[in-house]
Amino acid sequence: MKGPPLTPDVLIAAYANGIFPMDVEGSIAWFSPDPRTIIDLDAFHVPRNVRQRYRNRHFDIRIDTCFADVVRACADRAEGTWISDEIIEAYVGLHELGLAHSVESWRDDRLAGGLYGVALGGAFFGESMFTRRTDASKIALVALVERLRARGFTLLDVQFTTPHLRRFGAVEIGRKEYMRRLARALKQEVAFGE
Repeated sequence: MKGPPLTPDVLIAAYANGIFPMDVEGSIAWFSPDPRTIIDLDAFHVPRNVRQRYRNRHFDIRIDTCFADVVRACADRAEGTWISDEIIEAYVGLHELGLAHSVESWRDDRLAGGLYGVALGGAFFGESMFTRRTDASKIALVALVERLRARGFTLLDVQFTTPHLRRFGAVEIGRKEYMRRLARALKQEVAFGE
């Protein structure tokens, strides 16, 4: 059975209820994993080599300068991606409403890596990341966390645990705790953009 279309209203309601879409074999499926993986912004850990590259400004960080390109690059990184054309179109629509954002690492005026996600209240839902140069996506993640902290966000949802995210302090929490944190974050009045 086909679910609802990926309109902005449907996506916003889904995220507010701890649910997100992925394309699975050509159809949109909805997920709410238990446990859920988050990065505690106060306990975020930056590996030493990444910290050095970030401090040395090895990459130029830009925000929302080429959102659609970032989403497409995330889709192109592997065979059988969950980021279909329908997903791309839906998130570009959220971006146009000011709710989806990209953090981009640039080197020599070329997009080297980045990530994108959705910001609602004080919650940021990280969707995907990609890299074309060593550490480019990691640098984007560091820049994201720095931005979220500076603007008063309290929840960074990364959905599923990966070895990559675990290096940065990602932890799993149960659904009840996740929903408690999400409800609190959604009440915040903070802004991701300028």
